[in-house]
Amino acid sequence: MNWHLEQVEKVLQLTGSSESGLSTAEVEKRAIEYGPNEITGAKKKPVIFLFLNQFKDFMILVLIAAAVISGLIGDLTDTIVIITIIILNAIVGFIQEFRAERAIEALKKMTVINATVIRNNAVTTVSSIALVPGDIVLLEAGNILPADIRLWETFQLKINESSLTGESLAVAKHTAALTNPDLTVGDYRNMAFKGTHVSYGRGKGIVVAIGMSTELGKIASLLQEPGIQTPLQKRLAKFGRNLAYIILAICA
Repeated sequence: MNWHLEQVEKVLQLTGSSESGLSTAEVEKRAIEYGPNEITGAKKKPVIFLFLNQFKDFMILVLIAAAVISGLIGDLTDTIVIITIIILNAIVGFIQEFRAERAIEALKKMTVINATVIRNNAVTTVSSIALVPGDIVLLEAGNILPADIRLWETFQLKINESSLTGESLAVAKHTAALTNPDLTVGDYRNMAFKGTHVSYGRGKGIVVAIGMSTELGKIASLLQEPGIQTPLQKRLAKFGRNLAYIILAICA
């Protein structure tokens, strides 16, 4: 849903919320429907499996075969050099995957906070995990955003979104609906995103996405995708396979 393109009144209608907030019964119903507002991680792999996965690459298998053949014909120097290269490659790959898992844990920790909301026409404080779509959240300087929010009211509100966009300067926010459907997340000036923090001013907004449906949750999902590769990695893998085939043909 392109919440940044909708007027606040339409967002309230679509989320089934109102200025007085959600009722307790409605919150309980939505909590069952949408689940907790948290970043979830894939089941942790044993460290040894992370290391062994580094030896699945086609070129690594070719190098292992080359090391075995070199060892069998008595060329120990080549064998040692090839094994050293394989181990160094495995260590680098292992460190990258291990850091990705640590990044997921860091994302989970930084998003479990308390949030000030309006429910049953009263202001109350709840754990961010208990937020549901349609909740009305109050914001002030120093707050970490507990969910993705369509801003309803802003009073000189500025939000630091460096954890999401990399932009170090705080972004001034407003409530007007945007008209350009091709904007990037960093240009959604009427939205506030989970994991960012309020650096100045205050405001109020409607929760439109929680947990893994937030922009931060999407980043966490990408970190967890098995075997995800950049375009450069894909081209290098293809080049490595073709090179191995040519070498084998020449050797034959």
